[in-house]
Amino acid sequence: MITRLAWVTAKSVRGHDPDEPFGPPALHAAGVDVFVVDWDDPSVDWASFDRVLPRSTWDYPERIDEFLAWVDHVDAVTDLRNPPDLMRWSMDKHYLLDLERVGVPITPTVVVEVGAEPRFPDGPFVVKPAIGAGSRDAASYHAHETELAAAHIARLHARGASMLVQPMLESVAVDGEWPLLFFNGEFSHSASKRVSLPAATSIGGIYAKETNTPHAASAAQIEVGAAAIAEATARFGIPLYGRIDVVRDDSGGYCVLEVELVEPSLFLLEGGPVAIDRMVAAFSAD
Repeated sequence: MITRLAWVTAKSVRGHDPDEPFGPPALHAAGVDVFVVDWDDPSVDWASFDRVLPRSTWDYPERIDEFLAWVDHVDAVTDLRNPPDLMRWSMDKHYLLDLERVGVPITPTVVVEVGAEPRFPDGPFVVKPAIGAGSRDAASYHAHETELAAAHIARLHARGASMLVQPMLESVAVDGEWPLLFFNGEFSHSASKRVSLPAATSIGGIYAKETNTPHAASAAQIEVGAAAIAEATARFGIPLYGRIDVVRDDSGGYCVLEVELVEPSLFLLEGGPVAIDRMVAAFSAD
């Protein structure tokens, strides 16, 4: 059993992790000493922990090289979960194309690489960086706002960022999205999530406004989420924890919006006691 665990955050987001009031106390009650620490704190002895879990390291997209160096350092001295190769794949939303190639349904996605000219859908659409967190530098546009969207892409291209263009699915405004949580590759629980992306005139905030509620996932939703987890497993081994965000596509089925295997919010409040027990079992086991 794991007895000493690092629950890793970032100084700039302390107090914003909705899982923190539930996760560390439940693990402590199960006999695990949990320490909430900043990933970039030079005084932390990472080798002193049995396991290190990135939980709210939400500033990593702006410090990606520094964060990846930290990932490799920690992995060399203790049990980092999820492991580096799996985390690297999940950090970059090019993984959507990997999923599409093996038949996992995804939100229609066009990747606009640095220097390429963007193509936009006929209706409303979303622009976001391939590497990002918390909806930072993501924005929604109407069909007539392609010049604004192109300027958005050019601004991020100047920083070296690949960009994604996705149609705004009609269902998202009505149904929102459904985060599906998995521990050790097995479905655990789900939530309903509604996100308000910033308009084109207010890009750059770290957090988008969210409204989250409990949700009982359907078999069809779980099937899509499990297919994404299965592809990650085939590439890198079973994730200790992961979240697959699914949405309803315009044909009425479900598709993957995002794969979160680095520092996913676990929606412990929405999942309730059963979700917390499953989290404890996964995080405390050798």
